[in-house]
Amino acid sequence: MSSKLEVLTPANSQLIFIDQQPQMAFGVQSIDRQVLKNNVVGLAKAAKVFNIPTTITTVETGSFSGHTYPELLSVFPENDILERTSMNSWDDQNVRDALAKNAANGRKKVIVSGLWTEVCNTTFALSCMHDTDYEIYMVADASGGTSADAHKYAMDRMVQAGVVPVTWQQVLLEWQRDWAHRETYDAVTAIVKEHSGAYGMGIDYAYTMVHKAAERVAHGKTIGPNPAK
Repeated sequence: MSSKLEVLTPANSQLIFIDQQPQMAFGVQSIDRQVLKNNVVGLAKAAKVFNIPTTITTVETGSFSGHTYPELLSVFPENDILERTSMNSWDDQNVRDALAKNAANGRKKVIVSGLWTEVCNTTFALSCMHDTDYEIYMVADASGGTSADAHKYAMDRMVQAGVVPVTWQQVLLEWQRDWAHRETYDAVTAIVKEHSGAYGMGIDYAYTMVHKAAERVAHGKTIGPNPAK
């Protein structure tokens, strides 16, 4: 049975962010940049909720690419940032060591969010799969390319090689799996409300209009439904 038939779980997954840096984002044309950042941070928050080991790697921070998004770093203030010179993260021993440490604990499903899809993501994915038995799950909407075609054909090339394409919300809900998992329910719905667009708005609507939950907030304090309504 193919291991790719196994769903993502908090026990079999690890995550790597590759070059989520402003200069790299400036070149992205395949997705709205603000949407990209929203999706990246939503994915990061999901990883934090489910205690997913997360690697953050950067390239040429001081000379070209700039520092990792502060919104991403704020989710993982304790993480070391693995700086490289190579466009291919797999060339860097520190990156390989970080992934191997997690894979030794059964986390061989490596979820990838990076810039750019056609360069850093593709070379990493192909090299990693060539040298190991890790599985690569490429988060298509938390990655970006220099054009729509660049992103699409890079994704196509990786899928042909065995990479599994996913979206950030798909990963979040696969980790949650069952709404009876109450220990993560509130945190997951909070991420959805903040980062999932129409889905999050739907949850807000259901809470306030269907379940009559108190959602009116003033000065950081929930004060309940508007009594004038």
